[in-house]
Amino acid sequence: MKEYELTVLIHPDLEVDIDAPLTKVRDIVTTAGGKIISEDNWGKKKLAYRIKNEDFAVYVYMDVSLPADAPLKISNTLNITDEVLRYLLVTVDEKGRKALEEQEQSAKSRTSDQEDKKVEE
Repeated sequence: MKEYELTVLIHPDLEVDIDAPLTKVRDIVTTAGGKIISEDNWGKKKLAYRIKNEDFAVYVYMDVSLPADAPLKISNTLNITDEVLRYLLVTVDEKGRKALEEQEQSAKSRTSDQEDKKVEE
């Protein structure tokens, strides 16, 4: 199974009961044979341009693990799902993810070193 990043823009009117459309998206992923690794609700944000006469959408990001035939199934299903305004399903760039983690770790070590120097002074 390969790792993917799935970002879904959900209709803003469904923000009050966000669990129903999210359950539908989760079911689409699991029915296709996938597994949701992590999920992050980014909340309601303004869109750069209007999509289906909407200026806002609820952004939800998921890390998913999918078999080879699942991305096509998920794409076909999300295209006809009314609750979803747009989606983006991309493969995970392992090199980029590792580089980002290393960058974050070096930034943390730099800030802790700076705090240690301030304590010594």
